Amino acid sequence: MNLLSKAILSATAALALTATSCQSAKFTGDTLRMDMNAYTEGTVSYKGSEIAYRAYEGIVYVASPVDTDYQTMNIYIPSAYFEGGEVNGYTAKTAPIFFPNTVGGYMPGKAGTLAPGMGGSESASVAALANGLVVASPGARGRTTQNANGTFTGKAPACIVDLKAAVRYLRHNKDLLPGDTEKIISNGTSAGGSLSALLAASGNSKDYEPYLKAIGAASERDDIFAASVYCPITNLENANTAYEWQFENHNDYQKMDITMLDYHVERKLTKGSLTEEEIALSHELAKQFPEYVNSLALSVPKNNTKLTENDSKTGELNSLIMNYIEDSLKNKISELEKDGTADSEKKKAELLARPYIKTDSNGKISIDQFAFMEYIGRQKLPGAFDSLNANTGENSLFGDETTDFKHFTEYALKNSKTNAPMADSKIVKLMNAMNYLGNAQSARYWRIRHGTSDRDTAFAIPVLLALSAEQKAGATVDFYMPWDVPHSGDYDLEELFAWVNTICK
Repeated sequence: MNLLSKAILSATAALALTATSCQSAKFTGDTLRMDMNAYTEGTVSYKGSEIAYRAYEGIVYVASPVDTDYQTMNIYIPSAYFEGGEVNGYTAKTAPIFFPNTVGGYMPGKAGTLAPGMGGSESASVAALANGLVVASPGARGRTTQNANGTFTGKAPACIVDLKAAVRYLRHNKDLLPGDTEKIISNGTSAGGSLSALLAASGNSKDYEPYLKAIGAASERDDIFAASVYCPITNLENANTAYEWQFENHNDYQKMDITMLDYHVERKLTKGSLTEEEIALSHELAKQFPEYVNSLALSVPKNNTKLTENDSKTGELNSLIMNYIEDSLKNKISELEKDGTADSEKKKAELLARPYIKTDSNGKISIDQFAFMEYIGRQKLPGAFDSLNANTGENSLFGDETTDFKHFTEYALKNSKTNAPMADSKIVKLMNAMNYLGNAQSARYWRIRHGTSDRDTAFAIPVLLALSAEQKAGATVDFYMPWDVPHSGDYDLEELFAWVNTICK
């Protein structure tokens, strides 16, 4: 056999080996390997530019799904990454992965698409593509999910388990997918913001392993790089007491009449005043919150003094919250002054005329706290999250396969007006990011936003989350309370992706 024949034989053998290896990888029975040929193509507009993309939709991200309506993921990738190109300085290897969930009110959320946001607002996923990110938007089961037999299949901790499984799916296919699986950035609003924070806090915790194995999640890591968190409905065990600590002695309310606690649902406000019994309950709950704050052993930012609080709201935490709010007000005033138009001057005058804003003889602007809280207004009745009637969305979250509503705090159980049982404390733990900061592989970077007009949870809840991420998990945290912003998210996409570029480049 001459040298040429030997070379041809060797090359043929090598090709055969390569083909066998590829076939082996494709047909090993690994149902979690992604089919990169199963895509559609499209274009989408963002700020006057057209972005071409490949869409991989309806991907079931676990081997043993409970509900394929929700345990699916849509992945959108800039077409340039399949052609060796760059977008915003990123390549197929370096592009961060934007991981937005669609959960609201702990309801089930389907895999996100590139459709506009609420009210036709810009899509965060489209903005992510325009900035060169790969978008992977997972669906997740929620508290109302049921199977054909009427069994609940989405009670806690199903929603966070599903998101972790989706992260594991991405890592399982990292050799196939464009995008850097070491730069996964979660995003969510309200209950979805809580899940974004929980996913970021609890990376690789063994607490979730039995649930992940049960649905056939890939045997991969589930820690993420960063979290974008809008108005998180989190720290539910302490949310009742925090809410009353903030709104104590504010007895008029505008309560939401809705059938489910989902921020996507249109809400109808009903005005009323607390009863004597509800006022007494408010006082009892408010007194419990400072003890929790003091137990956290946090420090005042840029100060070595311990962060403490008391019943009269004269501690460091209250001062810190009001500083955040006053800084936001001052920034808004500066923004209006910088604009310099007649309309801006009018808006500034209207703003300064609000009853809670005080201006002293030297022109120094401050906020009267009681008047400010009165202006914002109470939205929820005492027992805002764990109701004595066990009828909130959060009570539903902690149900089980056959029980829709459960209590999840000892106080509500002790004073319950129903026969609702107590949720398993291990399950309650699994839903609180505060329990995992410093006790798991938490994300390195956090961006937390909570508007100054948000009444869905107490200001202390996101503030304590931010402080704990920074001080207990050693994360770099960007926290801000944007002026006059209500319970909402994805309203500052330019700033969001500027932050993403800062931490990723």
